[in-house]
Amino acid sequence: MIDLALIITGFVGKLGFQNEAIFNWALGAASVLGILPIAIQAFQSLKVKVVSIDVLVTIAVVGAFIIKNYEEAAIVAFLFLFGAFLERRTLTKTRSAIKELTEMAPETALKLIDGEFEKVDVDEVCPGDVVLVKTGAKVPVDGHVQAGEGFVNESSITGEAMPVEKSAGSKVYAGTFLENGTLWVVAEKVGEDTTFGRIIELVEEAQDSKSAAERFIDKFAKFYTPAVLVLAALVGLITLDVPLAITILVLGCPGALVIGVPVSNVAGIGNGARNGVLFKGSEVMNSLSKVDTFVFDKTGTLTVGKPEVVDVEFYDEKDSVLSHLASVESESDHPLAQAILKYIGEGKRQPVESREVVKGEGIVAKVGGKDVAVGNVSLMKREGILIFEKALEDIKNFEKKGDSLVLVAVSRELKALFGIRDQIRPGVKEDLERLKKLGAENLIVLSGDNQGTVDLVAKELGLSEAEGNMLPEDKAEYIKELRGKGHVVAFVGDGVNDSPSLALADIGIAMGGGTDVAIATSDVVLMNSDFKRLPYAFGIAKATVRNMRENIFIAVGVVIVLLTGLLSGDWLTMSIGMLVHEASILAVILNGMRLLGFKLRK
Repeated sequence: MIDLALIITGFVGKLGFQNEAIFNWALGAASVLGILPIAIQAFQSLKVKVVSIDVLVTIAVVGAFIIKNYEEAAIVAFLFLFGAFLERRTLTKTRSAIKELTEMAPETALKLIDGEFEKVDVDEVCPGDVVLVKTGAKVPVDGHVQAGEGFVNESSITGEAMPVEKSAGSKVYAGTFLENGTLWVVAEKVGEDTTFGRIIELVEEAQDSKSAAERFIDKFAKFYTPAVLVLAALVGLITLDVPLAITILVLGCPGALVIGVPVSNVAGIGNGARNGVLFKGSEVMNSLSKVDTFVFDKTGTLTVGKPEVVDVEFYDEKDSVLSHLASVESESDHPLAQAILKYIGEGKRQPVESREVVKGEGIVAKVGGKDVAVGNVSLMKREGILIFEKALEDIKNFEKKGDSLVLVAVSRELKALFGIRDQIRPGVKEDLERLKKLGAENLIVLSGDNQGTVDLVAKELGLSEAEGNMLPEDKAEYIKELRGKGHVVAFVGDGVNDSPSLALADIGIAMGGGTDVAIATSDVVLMNSDFKRLPYAFGIAKATVRNMRENIFIAVGVVIVLLTGLLSGDWLTMSIGMLVHEASILAVILNGMRLLGFKLRK
C-alpha cells in the first residue's frame, strides 16, 4: 500500500503540479521500498542455486534505478509485489477442518461400572464395555445396541437427513445423535478406530496428498530468467554499452507476465464471488477447468435434504381423515410424522384416548371413540385392514417414485395413502445438462441411502452411475479408484461425512448451506446451497484458464518482439520500448478484466 501511495503521489506531482522533483523522489522511494522484499527472495533463491524470476526483477529494477528510470523501476516492483500478494491470498489452503472435526467428536460417555453408569472420558471406554446413550446425546463408540429403542440421526456418517430407528442388535456409530429414546450400546470400536475417527484420518491423509502444483510462471522462469540475464551480459560485454544491457533487462522484465496470470485469476475469482461461488485459490480454477467427472452426494446436494409429503390419495372425506391423523401424529417424533404434520398444518385436533407404537410398523390409537391405524402396509395387514384394488395400484405407483408410504385407516377402513420422500432440487436436471455441455463426461451419485432410491434419483436426472449404501470410507475409496483411472474428479457434497471425499478429490465443492467442516475442507463453495451455481463455477473456471493463457501469450509475445527489435536495429528507442512494455501490461489487465463481465450462456 505504501508503494502504491508513493507511485500515485509521484504522478500527481508530475501531472498535476509539473513538479519533476516530487515525481523522481516519490518513485525513487517506491522503487527502493518495492525492491527490498523482492531482493530478499532473490537472495534466498540464489542460496539454493535457483535463478528465479525474483533475480531478474531485482536486477531489472536496480538497472532501471541506475539509469534513473524511476517510473519503470517503481511500477515493475509494485506489479510484481502485487501479483505475489494476490497469489498468496488466493492459494492459501485452510486446514481448520481437522480441528473442527476433532471438536465434533464425542468427548465423554456414560460407562457401566459395577452396575452403575458413570461419566468418563471417551478414551476410557474399551471394546466390550457397555455405554448408555440418552435422548439428545452423541453416541460415543461404534458398536451394537444391547437394549433399548430410539431414532438416531446418522447424517454425520451417512449424510442422510432421516433418522434411523434402532433397537436390540442394530449397529450404531460414534458421532451420531440420538434424537429420542434410550440405548444401551456394547462398544466394538473406540477412539481413532471408529468410523468418525476414520473420517478425521481420511481428511488428514487427503489434504496431505494434495500438494500445490508448481505454477507455470515459475517453470517458465527457470528457462526465461537465465536466458535474459545471459543475453544482457553478452550484449554488455560485446558492445560495452551498459545502458543497452540494462535496457534489455528492463524490456525483458516480464511485467505483463507476472501480472497477467494473477489478474485473470483474481477477475475470475471476483466474478465468482459476485455470483455466489467462492473459489479458494487461483490454482483451484486451473484444476476445476480440467474436471471430466463430477461425483455427487445425494441428500442435501441433488435433493433438498428434508422429507416432505409429495403424493397423497384420499379414499374418504379429507378433513375428517386429516383431523384423526393429526391427533395421532402430533405425539410422534418420527420424521415421517413430522412431514405429515407439516403437510396438514394447523388443524382441528381430537383427544387421543389410547396409543400404542407397533415397532417397525406404525401406531394404533383410539381417537374420538374411533380406532385409528397409521403406518405401513404391514400394519394394515396386522390390523386386518382391507387394501382394495385402487389402493394397491396407488401403492405400486408411489413405490415406483421412491416414496416412503404411510397408510391411514379409521374404524378399520383404509382412508388415505401418503407418499413421503426427499425431493430433488428444482432445476437440478437442467443444471446437470449444462455441466455435460461444458465438458463433463461422467456424472455420478454416491449415497448412504438404499440402492433402489439412489437408482431412481439417477434415472430421473440422467446420471452415468449410481452407488447406494455407502459409508464415508466407501465414497473415499471410490474417488481414489476414479483418480487412479486417470479421471480428474470433482466431488460435490454438504455433510461432515462428505469431508474425506471433498478433500481427496481433485476439486472438492461444498454446498454453502452444509456443515462448516465440509465448507472448510472444500476448494469451492456454492453459497446458499444454490445448485445452479455449479455449472456457473465450471464455466468461469474454464473461461479464466483460457484468459490466463491469452495473457501469457500476450506477455511473452511482446517481450520477444521488444528484444528482437532492440537487437535487430536502431528503430526501437527506449521511450518506444517503454510505451509498448506498459501497453502490454495494460493489455493483459484489460483482457483479464473481461472476466468480470462473464456470464454463462443459456
